[in-house]
Amino acid sequence: MLKKVPVDQMRLGMHLQALSGAWLEHPFWKTQFVLRDAADLKKLQDSGVLECWIDVSKGLDVAAPLSVVPVAAPPAVDAEAAADLARAAQLARKTDVPFDEEVRRAAALCTKSRAAVVSLFNEARMGRTIDTEKCSELVTEIAESVWRNPSALVSLARLKTHDDYTYMHSVAVAALMVALSKQMGQDETQARLAAEAGLLHDLGKALMPVAVLNKPGKLTDDEFTTIKTHPERGHELLLTGRGVDAMVLDVCLHHHEKMDGSGYPHRLQGEQISLLARMGSVCDVYDAITSNRPYKKGWDPAESITRMAAWSKGHFDVAVFRAFVTSLGIYPVGSLVRLRSGLLAVVTQQTPAKLTAPEVKVFFSIKQGLHVTPRLLNLADARCTDRIIGRESNEQWQFAQLDELWAGEDVLRKLGRKG
Repeated sequence: MLKKVPVDQMRLGMHLQALSGAWLEHPFWKTQFVLRDAADLKKLQDSGVLECWIDVSKGLDVAAPLSVVPVAAPPAVDAEAAADLARAAQLARKTDVPFDEEVRRAAALCTKSRAAVVSLFNEARMGRTIDTEKCSELVTEIAESVWRNPSALVSLARLKTHDDYTYMHSVAVAALMVALSKQMGQDETQARLAAEAGLLHDLGKALMPVAVLNKPGKLTDDEFTTIKTHPERGHELLLTGRGVDAMVLDVCLHHHEKMDGSGYPHRLQGEQISLLARMGSVCDVYDAITSNRPYKKGWDPAESITRMAAWSKGHFDVAVFRAFVTSLGIYPVGSLVRLRSGLLAVVTQQTPAKLTAPEVKVFFSIKQGLHVTPRLLNLADARCTDRIIGRESNEQWQFAQLDELWAGEDVLRKLGRKG
């Protein structure tokens, strides 16, 4: 039997079935488990969530009689995606390599990756057979970088100029796919396949008219019809190559399909779309909306997550999207946030156990209207009394040094983003 109870009535031994409120504010990336750890109980009680559902047939009931309201069970999520999410609980969530160490390697990898993708696209434009085996070493390096630290390469690949978008978008999606694959409990072999699918998913754009691809404005209906052929054109290109995995082909062809059947090219829906293609859809959209394009400036990472959450029901697989948010954080690295203290900060590192409390670098006082000496603040530290009360848009503030605060001056110089 399910009961809806106040969070302050929760105790160890209860089976947590579901949480009330917006899931972006929830302290756990999974539900439907027995609370056995005091730290999990405290995390729940400190989260700001007011009510939750318990299943008294699978765990303890409330300690004393309460006025509780039996409710219908929350709708079940897709079984395959839920199983992938459950397996993620068995993986270690620690970061193997510190962000500031991996980000320096990732900067060199970004430069190398761009050159490789440019070469690949040029071969496609010249009508040559695509040899995807040449990408093998690069795919491995991307997967290994993200496996060491999920935030470093993912964050750097977002810092592309609109001139680099076509090429670096492929690198960014490859990195995002690995981070998502890892979060979903997939092994390193599966993560490498996800990276290859991400790297090659947009190859068909090599055959699109450059004037249309780089048009600094809204496409006409005819131009959009042309662009929408890129999944099929890319699929055809990859079919001529050697050793291309069937799932890589599938992601190339179907990364623009939507769960409600409104996507293209085949208007697939739900389970008709493979899990890897559903993953590719989420990663592709996130990088597209956070990147600077010829016709618009990219959105802030945290703003993008919020907007995608609003689209998730019909556009994305909900379970996959939730895993994606967990892999990046509700406030991804590079997000500009406002703290309760009246300080502005940029997110520098995730806290996997508490997505709403990342490590940040404070640098500006709203109250004083002045920059302050930058300093790191771990919002998950029990001694820290500050917290995030909202995201901010740099469109309003126009802080020129925002990326330097989280990536570092040397790293931006390697990327050609600083003189």
